[in-house]
Amino acid sequence: MPKLTIDGKLIEVEDGTTILEAAKRLGIKIPHYCYHPALTIAGNCRMCVVEVEGQSKPVISCREAVKEGMVVHTKSPMAIEMRRSVLEFQLINHPVDCPVCDQSGECWLQDYYFEHSRQSSRLIEEKVHKPKAVRIGPNVMLDAERCVECTRCIRFCDEITKTHEMTMEDRSDHSTISIYPRRQLDNPYSLCTVDLCPVGALTSADFRFKKRVWFLTSTPSICNWCSTGCNIFIDSHDGIVYRYRPRENSDVNGAWLCDAGKLSYKQIHADNRVFYPLITIDDEFRRVSWDEAILKLQESMKETKPEEIVGILSARATVEENEAFALFLREKIETTNLCWSGLDSDSGFGDQLIRDADRNPNVRGVTAITEKRFDQTPNAKGYFILDGVTDEELMKIVSSKPDWIVLIASHYDEKRRYPTVILPKATFAEQSGTFVNRKGMKQRFEKAIEPKGESLLGTEIAERLNYSLSPGGRGPG
Repeated sequence: MPKLTIDGKLIEVEDGTTILEAAKRLGIKIPHYCYHPALTIAGNCRMCVVEVEGQSKPVISCREAVKEGMVVHTKSPMAIEMRRSVLEFQLINHPVDCPVCDQSGECWLQDYYFEHSRQSSRLIEEKVHKPKAVRIGPNVMLDAERCVECTRCIRFCDEITKTHEMTMEDRSDHSTISIYPRRQLDNPYSLCTVDLCPVGALTSADFRFKKRVWFLTSTPSICNWCSTGCNIFIDSHDGIVYRYRPRENSDVNGAWLCDAGKLSYKQIHADNRVFYPLITIDDEFRRVSWDEAILKLQESMKETKPEEIVGILSARATVEENEAFALFLREKIETTNLCWSGLDSDSGFGDQLIRDADRNPNVRGVTAITEKRFDQTPNAKGYFILDGVTDEELMKIVSSKPDWIVLIASHYDEKRRYPTVILPKATFAEQSGTFVNRKGMKQRFEKAIEPKGESLLGTEIAERLNYSLSPGGRGPG
């Protein structure tokens, strides 16, 4: 293993390691655009130049492999001047429209200009103009004038999704990224090109101009759209979630996140969100207080025996929520009829990259509590349902004509009037918790926003029911 010195710091790395990667291990940041650890090395942006003692010219650190005894300077006068020149070259035709650019605040060109350049443009000619605000796919917009030709997006479509929608056309200062004729950027991971773009050339059609990024708070979380459990950041402001971004984890999702998962943040604020306790009176839902909802439940349960009560846990709820309800049902209600439900498998959703056909984020977590999938209990008179059931399961439940059904959920379609009582539960974004993904990995996530309306954490609802109901579920304790 070769040893080298970077900015006076000695490091030993594996053969084949590049200077940029070695510097990264030392915490030394070398500016770059085209380099990405999951993509092939292009070496075309020239921002990562460094000086190596014994060589007369700067070298590209993303492509240059380390050698024994190598002495590297990332901040020498030669390297600094080279970066200034590269930035000036990139800014020749780049529009200075940061105030109206949706990438402003997280643009690498903007950051590098202040870190490495801060010089006025010497260009007196008219800038080259290119296509602006072009929708190149259902989810992606292109502003070619802002492109720095790093080719990250092209390599992603060629090497990761292998869908080959993108290319570079024309030459010199007229070169631009584009879509092949009669094609569009519509692969299931198209928004990864937006995440990869270091400037404002590719932007999300969904997020575009909705919120300035410096207002957003980023919270580490887990995508709940399938059992892969992709690591994400939830970006929110004033209690509203505006987007998900991939959070790198080589053991789970690498650096990627599918479009469906990325856009699933909309479910948090969907129209069918439940904000307040509801009870059914004369086949109509009526908003009530928590105390009134509990009282309604107590009255409904008076004549129900423990063996006639079924508890249905959820593969979409957290480990903590499922454990709390299992404890409540087994010890307080004293029922042994415990099972779980979740979304049906979707073979069309799964792929060989990240997405899994199992659309539930916590099957491994809930089956550690009870392995029994929902099955109709002949003598069931009452149900506690966490997060809902499938249409087929609902038909079985309703057809048995139970005396009462309690639904604990964050969302509900009011056209389906089967519950007797609905207790509003916080979404996963409104709590901290754990999902166990398809590999059996326990993954912790943090609360991004506060619960909406009068909704409570699932664990709090279980605790409240445990306090309010007597053993056997027969009224007040």
